[in-house]
Amino acid sequence: MLQLLENASKFPSKTAIIDSKGVYTYQELLDRSHGVSEALLHNRLDLNEARVAFIISPGIDYVAAQWGIWQAGGIAVPLCITYPLPSLAYVIEDTQADYLIVGSEYVSLLEKYKNDTGIHFLEVDSISHTGNTKLPEVNNNRGAMILYTSGTTSLPKGVLTTHAIIESQISTLVKAWQWTSEDYILEILPLHHVHGIINVLCCALWSGATVQFLNPFSAKEVFKIFKEGNLNVFMAVPTIYFKLISEFENLSTGEQKELSASMAKFRLMISGSAALPVSVMEKWKEISSHYLLERYGMTEIGMAISNPYDGERRAGHIGQPLPNVEFRLVDENNQPVADGEPGEIQVKGDSVFKEYWGKPDATAKAFTDEGWFLTGDIAVNADGYLRILGRDSIDIIKSGGYKISALEIEEVLRTYPGIKDSGVVGIPNEEWGELVVAALVCEEIPNLEQLSQWMRERMPAYKTPRKYIMIEDLPRNAMGKVTKNDLKKLF
Repeated sequence: MLQLLENASKFPSKTAIIDSKGVYTYQELLDRSHGVSEALLHNRLDLNEARVAFIISPGIDYVAAQWGIWQAGGIAVPLCITYPLPSLAYVIEDTQADYLIVGSEYVSLLEKYKNDTGIHFLEVDSISHTGNTKLPEVNNNRGAMILYTSGTTSLPKGVLTTHAIIESQISTLVKAWQWTSEDYILEILPLHHVHGIINVLCCALWSGATVQFLNPFSAKEVFKIFKEGNLNVFMAVPTIYFKLISEFENLSTGEQKELSASMAKFRLMISGSAALPVSVMEKWKEISSHYLLERYGMTEIGMAISNPYDGERRAGHIGQPLPNVEFRLVDENNQPVADGEPGEIQVKGDSVFKEYWGKPDATAKAFTDEGWFLTGDIAVNADGYLRILGRDSIDIIKSGGYKISALEIEEVLRTYPGIKDSGVVGIPNEEWGELVVAALVCEEIPNLEQLSQWMRERMPAYKTPRKYIMIEDLPRNAMGKVTKNDLKKLF
């Protein structure tokens, strides 16, 4: 039996999941997942790594589908519930999915697959549990899940992980962040991404904890749930913390005090999936008493680096390597760099993915000959704590012979009065190679001459943006990451 499910069987009567439909124990979750396995197997003994794509709203049915696919020997392919049909079709067809499990609200969207003779179409509401089907023995080295990269630099690639890899990702975080069966977490993150699936859902259920789902996201509802006093762990992306801070500032003084008192009782709050502005970190500390724990990971590697649970957490830093994760920082020739010098993060370990689905060339290019995975992220090691400078192809601007971190410039811009957010990119320029430019989200349009002068007092002239545009909001993907290729088009 897979370790995640074996752990669940130890807590049969404990509450596993709370969603908009009800409250469910671990035994009810196991029974429902068995029902999904039966529906998928349907006279087969084993799915033998058949791909099962599924689009289900967050809640008990989502988890039962995921576990049911695994128990039946299939590879789970979670689909994003907010994507349009072409994006969903890309994943379904790229994985050559044999099965499609669909929640009732998505049946009309995926109608074209209903009559597709090459795919088994299952509606969640039609699945029942009889308890008669014998489930196959599933080896840990089998494929378990395909998640798609965000596609910020190219077409999304399917990242294949095995059960052993997933268990390594989960167990590493359970130990590092001290999960227990007493924990209670709110799930508000997209469930087609490693952050929501592994860090929140799987870590909690592995530990016998309780997961409460909230969909769609609402800052008011999040604060209402905070005040109920059950939660003690919270994970979100920077844009969510930004929205929660805005909501908090609109509350009365009395409501703010009540909410701050509730948040102070949490044992852990985490931010990830995108760089956390130091200004947001400091403001959140002021209102919640929590210094957010920042960590670093990717679809391909799970989580690899984290600020400590106990110990100093440094704003603007992703922390130190997690247990059982090997890492190094190297230059363009794959040679280790000295402390304080920028280098690409490369990673080895049991948590690293197996391959890009159907893309052997891309898989080969993603690793060195010695087996190091090339993350493409540039960082510096300062006194044992890593600080991200950005992605080599997106956030590192090559201008006038310098390598410039867009994230560093964004952080400074956000501290200017009236600037709510910023996005910095490099655009092609004959003289400079790339020109540093910035998009600003402002309360009111600043005097650009004064802004430029202010910037030059804080960083070298070659780092200061040469052009600014004002926009209502930065373009982002489902995880809240700024899509910089879309941003470049605005210039």
